Amino acid sequence: MGEYAAIEKEAKVFTDTCVRNDVIDPSLFDKFGVKRGLRDKDGKGVLAGITNISRIDAFEDRDGVKTPCDGRLWYRGYNVYDLIRGLRGKRYGFEEVAYLLLLGDLPNREQLATFNDCLTKCRDLPSNFVRDVIMKAPSKDLMNSLTRSVLTLASYDDSVGDNSLQTQMEQCIKLISVFPMLAIYGYHAYNYYINNSSMYIHRPQPELSTAENLLQMLRPDRQYTPLEAHVLDIALLLHMEHGGGNNSTFTTRVVTSSGADTYSVIAAALSSLKGPKHGGANIKVMEMMKDIRENVSDLTDEEELKTYLGKIVDKQAFDRKGLIYGMGHAVYSLSDPRAVVFKSFVQQLAMAKGRKEDFDFYNSVERLAPQVIAEKRHIYKGVSTNVDFYSGFVYNMLGIPVELYTPMFAVARIVGWSAHRMEELVNVDKIIRPAYQSIMEPREYRQMEDRV
Repeated sequence: MGEYAAIEKEAKVFTDTCVRNDVIDPSLFDKFGVKRGLRDKDGKGVLAGITNISRIDAFEDRDGVKTPCDGRLWYRGYNVYDLIRGLRGKRYGFEEVAYLLLLGDLPNREQLATFNDCLTKCRDLPSNFVRDVIMKAPSKDLMNSLTRSVLTLASYDDSVGDNSLQTQMEQCIKLISVFPMLAIYGYHAYNYYINNSSMYIHRPQPELSTAENLLQMLRPDRQYTPLEAHVLDIALLLHMEHGGGNNSTFTTRVVTSSGADTYSVIAAALSSLKGPKHGGANIKVMEMMKDIRENVSDLTDEEELKTYLGKIVDKQAFDRKGLIYGMGHAVYSLSDPRAVVFKSFVQQLAMAKGRKEDFDFYNSVERLAPQVIAEKRHIYKGVSTNVDFYSGFVYNMLGIPVELYTPMFAVARIVGWSAHRMEELVNVDKIIRPAYQSIMEPREYRQMEDRV
């Protein structure tokens, strides 16, 4: 661990002791009616709050019976399908939908121009911030780099302790604006110091959209095609928000309820998102698909492909976790609307990039995986492709390095986090404090000389 003292031997003993004393009998969860992960056994989340920002539909009521249905995702009352169709490929949607989620309604041209102007004004980091903070301690873990940058920005904000709603709104808009810079510059710093690559820092251009700026800041030649930018824009739009119950957004609301400042709240959300069970899922999809390529001799042979997918489910292949990554979702049943709408854009990009064979491979896995899972697992609802299945493939086609996959998620989700932070502040009443059932038994204190 670098300059830290090595305590490997002691840590092993400490860990074994901790595990021995911390194990809880799984049957006690049923005994006390505790829902693990705040979810019912069928996966339904425990109600923990009320929101008007978004809604997810995975089931519908048919004569009093809840029946699985094709998934629907709503932003402030608008079906995400309609929001994307409304763009018609003629304009970028990130800024428009950010306005919707943050402020509650779709903007007209004048309102959108004002909002875009605010984002442009805020696309600026403090003097020498890139040199003194981002480049000071580069890390391959760009989520840690991003979190450190967010927390350090608090030191440059004289209003960090101001609890007025206007100040919180200003801080949210500023963070939405600079997240692309923090992510891309963090990658360039890592690439320069760790990989000995060339260093270049491209400033965001005021006339460009968030998606366009991401691509031109990332690439050495700053060049990109309209299709590339539009597909990335759609990817961002689909990752911006997903209800108040997902782990990072719930973290946002929990920490907000404590009265913490904006920077601390967003840093906590970032820490949640970086977990492989949340924002890191698209990386696992890419690793899995690489593994399948290496172990299936003919990717067009559906029987061979299906057999290997079966080995993955049986924990005999890949990471032996028994999961086909990118398949299934905690909420959706028959389909993830984000994956459904995204697929057509993925196909367009794949055709333009000469990646038809790769797209066909993904298409085959998407079709066969639910069959394999249904044959080998008892499932209470449908197993469908989720948005993570295709997002990594898109990032790969756009030349976005794997280290930036989860930060790209954060660049989008900062909008949803900000919207939920503001909603929590407007309606704040009590600190969020769920209960835990204690199973601890009182013990008699023993003097040091009496302890074995």
